[in-house]
Amino acid sequence: MCLSRTASVGFVTVMGRPMATSQDFVNWVCGPDLSPEFLKWLFIACRKPIRDLGSGAVHQTIYFPTVEQFAVCIPPLAEQERIAGRLTEQLGAVERGRAAAEQRLAAAEALPAALLREVFEGPQASGWETVRLGNLLHRHNEIIHPGDRKSGEAVFVGLEHIESHSGRRIGSGKVEFASMTGRKPTFQRGHIVYGYLRPYLNKVWVADFDGCSSVDQFAFDVNPELADTTFVAAFMRSATFLRRAKGVTTTGQLPRISIDEIAAVDIELPPDLPTQRRLAAELTQKLAAAEGVIARCGEGLAAIEALPAALLRQAIGHGVDPETAG
Repeated sequence: MCLSRTASVGFVTVMGRPMATSQDFVNWVCGPDLSPEFLKWLFIACRKPIRDLGSGAVHQTIYFPTVEQFAVCIPPLAEQERIAGRLTEQLGAVERGRAAAEQRLAAAEALPAALLREVFEGPQASGWETVRLGNLLHRHNEIIHPGDRKSGEAVFVGLEHIESHSGRRIGSGKVEFASMTGRKPTFQRGHIVYGYLRPYLNKVWVADFDGCSSVDQFAFDVNPELADTTFVAAFMRSATFLRRAKGVTTTGQLPRISIDEIAAVDIELPPDLPTQRRLAAELTQKLAAAEGVIARCGEGLAAIEALPAALLRQAIGHGVDPETAG
């Protein structure tokens, strides 16, 4: 059997045939009263207390004499084999369940993109008028520079405060004008705030208050006589928009999209505002339902991932570490 010398004890395996290993492993040959499979599960179950025995300032290492002094309770051989066999069977079933749960989660996570594609690339879109985003959007150019305002504060929303793909704001900060050191673009309630740095992250949201953004975001006002803001914002979060846009990448810089490139993107627009609003409302409802499915699938996967630690704790105990019990 091989055990990693690193303090993470992240690798334990039973060798089925003669093999050579690097010096990063401690190798054991089990005696007649010790099951190699049981010892493997025991080491995994005892990962945390064994990890605490590691030493080293940069890379913690566990040395063979240290592991030799680690005291554990070993049941009779027949009980070892029964425990090892049952754990192998149970954890194999858990692994199959985890693989299935991961597939369900991946399928659920693909739903939002599919819903957006259905609206913006579906059969009905082929009958809509094609217009340039530049005909619908007007950039909001107000910028507050240090010293412009001697007092007061504003809510700050950076890229880190916008969730990728969903259009949700997940946080905010605060800007004190008196101590502000960098320029801050502003946005107003109802503006589309678009993160143009690393556009593949799809950080696009519709502001529900006035505030300041980071310099890697644009704020757009949508012409209310031509288009519905929610509809256009959903399009700008879609893969359709990204395929039609041309991101600019230069040496040493991250991908980004310019104002002109955003303006040049074509969008198929329903013929009237009531239709746009209806489709936007239906899409918002479907996306919310998809997010619910994603959350439930994520919870199911998390529950399955917690099973190995519970099974090892039940069978062996010894302070099982949930981080790597699988």
